[in-house]
Amino acid sequence: MTEQELRKRLEALKIEHRDLDAAIEALSEAGRQTGFVDQLQQQRLKKRKLKLKDQIAAIEDYLLPDIIA
Repeated sequence: MTEQELRKRLEALKIEHRDLDAAIEALSEAGRQTGFVDQLQQQRLKKRKLKLKDQIAAIEDYLLPDIIA
């Protein structure tokens, strides 16, 4: 992948990560209102969010290598 493609992929991952954050919050809020929290769905969303975070970190590390001067 080119650097430009990696940057586009990084932005898409960040957007998906934010969307998952909002979905998890909405699910939690709905659970507080109804008294029922779909823990399995919430767990799946959190797991996906963690995978995205790892992918984001990997791309950022590749694009911005840690240079020790």
